[in-house]
Amino acid sequence: MHESWKPFLKSEFEKPYFQELSKFLHREYETKTIFPRKELVFRAFATNLTQVKVVILGQDPYHTPGAAEGLAFSVPNSQPIPPSLVNIYKEIDSDIGKHANPGGSLSNWQKQGVLLLNTVLTVEAHKAKSHSGKGWEIFTTEVIKFLNAERPHLVFILWGRDARNKKPLIDTSKHLVLESAHPSPLSAYYGFFGSKPFSKCNEFLVKNGLDPIIW
Repeated sequence: MHESWKPFLKSEFEKPYFQELSKFLHREYETKTIFPRKELVFRAFATNLTQVKVVILGQDPYHTPGAAEGLAFSVPNSQPIPPSLVNIYKEIDSDIGKHANPGGSLSNWQKQGVLLLNTVLTVEAHKAKSHSGKGWEIFTTEVIKFLNAERPHLVFILWGRDARNKKPLIDTSKHLVLESAHPSPLSAYYGFFGSKPFSKCNEFLVKNGLDPIIW
């Protein structure tokens, strides 16, 4: 994680809810197959806090081997592009032209100041949402509240019900909130396709004197 996040994260790690979450995760990693790998769980926080411009919030990590890499919706370029990310790329192509990524890694978005965060940061293999209700939701609520207070002119892109539940935490007089259905094939046709989050995001950034994201 980047140095700029350490004071905030240290304060969260010391709270009782996170102590309980840590105990749970220790047992899970010891006895089951959990994704992502331990060293990748907080990879989203490698982005310098002072450079965060966009927050994309999803659900939980990919639960198939080799896919989750600590950035929401991103997979290593060696992996097949998952259906949700295929739909994200389709929406980029429809919204602003051709997407810039050659594979499934979204690390170049991260380098531009996009915080790729899930509401839950770990998952048991082949069991979607298996780590829901264990404390991660409290942690990501605190992350959103912290960003809302500390950073100006952010764009929050909330995909799916779990992410959209965080909207009340965001000051919409200061930040832009873009919300829709999740890009999963199960829900993408119920409001994700045609929502144009990428052009709307860039328009807001430019209006506030920030560089647009190369999607």
